[in-house]
Amino acid sequence: MKVAIPTYAGKVDDHFGHCEYYTVFTVNEDEEIVNEESISSPNGCGCKSDIAEKLSGIGVKVMLAGNIGGGAVNQLSSYGIAVVRGCSGDVKMVIKEWLKGNIKDNGELCREHEHHHEHNHNHSHEHSHRHEHSHRHGSDCD
Repeated sequence: MKVAIPTYAGKVDDHFGHCEYYTVFTVNEDEEIVNEESISSPNGCGCKSDIAEKLSGIGVKVMLAGNIGGGAVNQLSSYGIAVVRGCSGDVKMVIKEWLKGNIKDNGELCREHEHHHEHNHNHSHEHSHRHEHSHRHGSDCD
């Protein structure tokens, strides 16, 4: 089985979609870590990238994450990747504690992601235009 962890400087990155890279551990049937590799993180939000498809394609079945939004959880789930939220600390310690059964999903979603992506991704959005709509109701209205 393969387990992925969003990583920054060897620790669980607290922001799934903007991590430095993903650490992917291969675990054998005796729950021993037999391999460790790094997968590059795509640009942009995790829920709008192809990271779930990429991780699923290499056999990842579990994501041990810090904070993660509902869109990313849904995306990962649609590719058969279970998500364990609320992880923190050194990635090697986290995988070992998870394998011992000491880490469980905390059930919390990153609240910043529940507002139509209005959170700060270090880019600005300036909107200076107005929308005016005129609707005429008649036979072509649904």
